[in-house]
Amino acid sequence: MTAQQDAMYMARALQLAKNGRYTTDPNPRVGCVLVRDNEIIGEGWHVRAGQGHAEVEALKSVQDAKGATAYVTLEPCSHHGKTPPCCDALINVGISRVVAAMQDPNPLVSGRGLAKLEAAGIEVICGVLQEDAQVLNRGFIKRMTVGRPFVRSKLAMSLDGRTALASGESKWITSAESRADVQRLRAESSAILTGINTVLADDPALNARVDFDVVQPVRVILDSRLQMPLNAQMANLPGRTLILTCSQDQAKQQSLQHAGFEVHQLANDGNGQLDLHAVMAFLVKQQINEVLVEAGAILNGALLTACLIDELVVYMAPCILGDQGRGLFHLPGVTTMADKKILKLLDVRQVGGDVRLILEPQANPLQFKEFLNVIKTDELSLEDITVEVEAVRQIRHHGR
Repeated sequence: MTAQQDAMYMARALQLAKNGRYTTDPNPRVGCVLVRDNEIIGEGWHVRAGQGHAEVEALKSVQDAKGATAYVTLEPCSHHGKTPPCCDALINVGISRVVAAMQDPNPLVSGRGLAKLEAAGIEVICGVLQEDAQVLNRGFIKRMTVGRPFVRSKLAMSLDGRTALASGESKWITSAESRADVQRLRAESSAILTGINTVLADDPALNARVDFDVVQPVRVILDSRLQMPLNAQMANLPGRTLILTCSQDQAKQQSLQHAGFEVHQLANDGNGQLDLHAVMAFLVKQQINEVLVEAGAILNGALLTACLIDELVVYMAPCILGDQGRGLFHLPGVTTMADKKILKLLDVRQVGGDVRLILEPQANPLQFKEFLNVIKTDELSLEDITVEVEAVRQIRHHGR
């Protein structure tokens, strides 16, 4: 096979992997194509956790795969999980060559699958269309390598950057087409995260209302003081609703649990609010790959300040709400131009009558330089430096 042919068949495998975009959580999205004599003889993709992996599904679609090349978008697994190792399945049917888009970031695999295939005499190539494969599973990769989910914040605003009138009224700023696009974003996400103020104001459902098969995202409410109404509509909806709090009020916790919520007490930030880094660590333990934030200016501002937003999806409507309307981010720390938050524009397209912007937060060189100067003056303890270095590492990750 030529490099061009390898890329062509891997592109098909990636297309198959996208069929699992809304259903594979917490597993990665994976596709597989079997090729022999320059002809596709079998295909498959991973549909749902606990069901067959892509390689096994592809092998099921063909009677004889001996001598074929397997194109798979992620390194075949070599360990026993809910299903047997895919490496063994490929070896047992006589696959002669395996082309993987990328190595599995899961420490249980991480190169072991490719090594096992090579030990069995199978030719192995890795890295074909790797960047495309990484984008498809960026949440899974981030959870495995960085220890936190991929966080995307959805925002809807007027042309003058307002998310609502001063009264809080916001239905509707954007078009029906934009709102339908948001439902797709919800369906892609492992969890939808919001703050208690949004719940108290809107009583949202926070579910994906789509016409295709989907694993409904987990609803996550940040409620530091346990203000969650017992009769909130999400208590009666299918799926999980997690209330994360730093309140020690056991009576309130039990009342909410009896109403159908899951309540988890986490660390506070020293100011009576939830520690957002502790929130992300908790979500990783829940096997959450991708988080969609649908919240107001306070929570969005706090997440942006903490370098915990990986991507912003902003729907801008052709309307004006005036300077008394509510803004996108509450950022009291931004007092000079040196404090500004820098974004990189990744994509612009029209959705209905609106414009959708996709942006990525970037490192602010001036803030990074200031941090280095603080370290030099020995004003931070070792523990503080460890925390700050992790924050800088996240900032630098955003900049790539």
